[in-house]
Amino acid sequence: MAAVTTVAAAAIVQLGAPVLRVPAAEVTDLQSDDTRKDIAVMRASLAETQGVGLAAPQIGISKRIIIVASRPTARYPNAPLMSPTVMLNPSYQPCSESKEKGWEGCLSVPSIRALVPRYLDIDIRYYSEQGELVTANLQGFVARVFQHEYDHLEGMVYLDRVEDNRDIVAESEYFRQQM
Repeated sequence: MAAVTTVAAAAIVQLGAPVLRVPAAEVTDLQSDDTRKDIAVMRASLAETQGVGLAAPQIGISKRIIIVASRPTARYPNAPLMSPTVMLNPSYQPCSESKEKGWEGCLSVPSIRALVPRYLDIDIRYYSEQGELVTANLQGFVARVFQHEYDHLEGMVYLDRVEDNRDIVAESEYFRQQM
């Protein structure tokens, strides 16, 4: 019987860490042992949070890998349920110029929420864990999560997209106002 290997979660890198402010490197060998290990650590790390997505730079890995994992949590009680999806070297195109402000938080920026303008409807491309090119259309909350995680690959955090500093609030105040 084969031994079961448990992968330890990595700590979530916090705002101020240089890895969050540099563009991540393209994944050149989609199915290498290193890539598989990075994905396993990302899965374990995300599973220990109330997050709905994770980018590799958030655990200190400067590679173009994200996981979009929309699910209802205490942080996002109305999030739609979807299977966690690993995306390597993702890209997107907006389907229109229409944007909408919506509330976002970030595991790397704890205790803060902000209204962030995002495209409502996007076409995405990425490589799956199996190395297959995937194209899809995302809308609404899941499109928001994708764009949020994609920004991490570009060396940005969601606060960089806030249009007015008055759109930034303490998470405790955000939840108080939502009740």
